[in-house]
Order: sequence, then structure tokens, then C-alpha cells
Amino acid sequence: MTLQQESIELDEAAVEAPSGLSEIAKRHLVMNFTPASKYREDDLPVFVRGEHCSVFDESGRRFFDGLAGLFCVQLGYTHGAEVGDAVRDQLAALPFQTTWSVTHPPAALLAQKLAELAPGDLNRVFFASGGGESNESAIKLARQYHITRGDHARYKFIGRRVAYHGTSFGAMSLNGMTDVRKMFEPLMNGVRHTHNTKRYRRPEGETAQEFTDFLLGELESLIVQEGADTVAALIMEPLQNAGGSLKPPTPEYFQGVRALCDKYGILLIADEVITGFGRLGSWFGSKHYGFQPDMITFAKGVASAYMPLGGVIASDRVIETVLDGPVGMFNHALTYGGHPVACAAALKNLEIMEREGVVENVAALSPYLERKLTEVATKHVKIVGDMRGDGFHRTFELVTDKTTKRWEAEPLNAGDFVGKYLNPALAEVGLLCRVAIDAEGNPLVQVSPPLVMTRDDIDEMAGLLDSAFGLATERSGL
Repeated sequence: MTLQQESIELDEAAVEAPSGLSEIAKRHLVMNFTPASKYREDDLPVFVRGEHCSVFDESGRRFFDGLAGLFCVQLGYTHGAEVGDAVRDQLAALPFQTTWSVTHPPAALLAQKLAELAPGDLNRVFFASGGGESNESAIKLARQYHITRGDHARYKFIGRRVAYHGTSFGAMSLNGMTDVRKMFEPLMNGVRHTHNTKRYRRPEGETAQEFTDFLLGELESLIVQEGADTVAALIMEPLQNAGGSLKPPTPEYFQGVRALCDKYGILLIADEVITGFGRLGSWFGSKHYGFQPDMITFAKGVASAYMPLGGVIASDRVIETVLDGPVGMFNHALTYGGHPVACAAALKNLEIMEREGVVENVAALSPYLERKLTEVATKHVKIVGDMRGDGFHRTFELVTDKTTKRWEAEPLNAGDFVGKYLNPALAEVGLLCRVAIDAEGNPLVQVSPPLVMTRDDIDEMAGLLDSAFGLATERSGL
């Protein structure tokens, strides 16, 4: 299958950036999760345009976007004009209307489309503006569902260690990332965390089924310990992003999680803010791994991030229970939930994805991507301890000691390697990806590229990773 490559002619004057934007941003713009050095010492990139899988800075230099913006630009940067036409038409017809006891065509039609794509009886859609709002909404929906049923004691939520679900108060409470949470604690009461599915550094000789049995046993033990009648919901990403592309060890894992939820009357929330809309080679990660959640939270890829949009897709059972309750409504609202312009962009995005076979492209090319990245890992075995993931979401975990599977401080600590050598090497070769030091002290290098990537693009991205690893190891003396 070949994806149609839409050629575009850019008016250079239209994308020419004013001078001094880097310094203006450093002075006035407070950036997301950005260290102080970016405001004071480091160069701050200014990107002014994009095309296919690449973005260009103000000097015209091209960077391969190996992270799809932030796990979200499914269509790459080529279809902005077509989506923009849909946005312009909607702005001309109806630039804004709420979904507070009224509706409009884009929201109604998008909800219908999402119900068609979602698994099982997930037929009801509440719209938000992004992933954090989506998870915040799911918290409130789960609580109201149980209260309506008379289960007032069910206020607890169980997530997984190192998982990330957002930065708002409730969503942050679900996070299993200590460094993100601790500055703002105390957070929402009653959140507990269980093991994630990371196999690297598990006991030698443990089988995937044994690991699955361990995870499910620990989860059930936690439910019982907390009091099953106090647990409202479990929230899990089908493939966990934070911690580095952590997929389920066996198909039985999520089937077992579903069975435990059914056994104890707990709702299962699939956080698909990243895994939704083709990232793993299926429309939803829950479909990909063969389990049925009670809710799916989504954002990012629904509109390829061309417009901000998110939401919750819930089962008929959950929504009808809430509507039949004493309040008579889902007692939650967002001004921009179901914004007509964002919904119009999402409808056009999904239309293009279906027309171009984008999800099928991921399924077809995932084995090739895995093979090429495995070649990179093998070539740089001196620092690559593990390469894992699924679909178009892969992570390299870097170590210096293969016995302990850890990055040891001597002769070079992880922070210095990343800051002084790896990040500069990636910038030099022109590759954007996510580099972080995980909770266990090991550097992670994560790629999650646009879903329109071709075999040639995979070759290019793998070659850039190869070059960056080579430069970093050579210059660091490792």
C-alpha cells in the first residue's frame, strides 16, 4: 500500500517568522515542562512550518519529527490545508456553540463516528479540549455512576506506577509519576497504584505468563486490601507511554483485568489519549489488545492535533445509569467541550485517515519499523539495554551495565550523558524525539512518529538515531 503524498507549494513570505522570536519567547512565554536552561543558556528552536514528517525552523533547517508533535500529529504536516478548509467553512457557518442542552452538526456527527469506531457498546461521547480534561471527566463520570447506584463508598481509583494521565488536579492524582505529583501533594484522596507491565529487569527466566499471573495477583490483592466496595475504577493505558512503551505481556493480561473489574463491580477506564486513532495499528488500543473498557478517554490523534479536542467515550450502561439517577444529567460541563470548529477538524481528520489508509499503514509497516530499530539497538548494544514497544510507539532504554541493567554513574552519570552529549547529537542530526531519564535512573529515547510514515521515512529515522547514538557515545568516551 502506498500513501498518497499531497504536494504543497508554500508561499515563503507566508511562513517567514519575525526576527527575535527566540528571545521574545524566553522573556515572555512560560513553556510546558521546560527547564530553566532553555530560558537562560540554551538555544530555543523556533519552528515555522511543517511538511509530511518534518518541521522546519526559522533558518530553514529541516528536522525529522520522530515524536509526531507530542504523540498526536497522526497525519503529519501535509494535510493542514484540507483540514483548514473544513475549519474555515465551519467558522463561516457557526464559529461557536455549546453542547449545553443544544447541539450542532459537527458535535453530533463526530459523536456518531466515534461510536462507530469504538469497541462494544461505547456509544456515548462527552467532549473535552484535551487529554487531562478527558481523564478529569472520566473521574467524575465514574464517581457519579457509583453514587447514582447507591455505592457512595466507591471513591477510590487504581492506576499503574509511572503512568501519566495529565496535570489537572484529579488527573495528576491518577499519575504514577512521583516527580510530577509530589510538588502538588496532597492530591485527590483514595488513589492507589499497582505494578506496570515493564518486563525489562524482571527476574531471569520468568515467562510472560508468569509475569501476567504476578500482575493480576498483585492487582486483585490491592483491590481486596483497599476494600473492593470502595474502588470506583481502574485506569490504564493499553500501551503505557511513561516508563517507555510498556505493552501487556500476554493477551490474557487485559482479559484478566477486565475479569477482576467484573468480579468486584469496578469500572475499567482505558486512557487512549496516545494509543487512540491508529498509533498501534488499530483505531483503539483496547481493540488492538482485545479487551472491552467501560470508558475510553481520548484526545491528541482525534484531530491529528490540528485543533485541540478530547473527550470520553462511555458505555450505554454508564450513561443511562447516570441519566436515570436523581440528578438527571451528567453533572459536569466544559465551555469548549464539543467546540464546532474542533469537531469539524476532527471529522475531516478521520475522513482523511480512512481515505489514505493511515491505520492500515501502521499495521503494515510496524514489523519493518521494529526490524530497523532492532538493527540500531544491536549496532549500539554498548549503551542500548532494551528496545520495546508496539505499532508506531517505540522506546530505547539505555544502560551501561548489562548485568544490573542500569546506567551506572561512573564514568558518566545519566544526566550528563543526556544533557551534554545525546540531546546535542540529536539536534545536530536533525531528529526530534523524546529523551528522558526514567524513575529508575536510566535514559529513555522514545520515537512515536506520524502515522503517514513510509518505509523510506523509517529508514531515515533509523539512520538519524544510529548517527545520534554514534556521536553521543564517541564524544562521551563510552
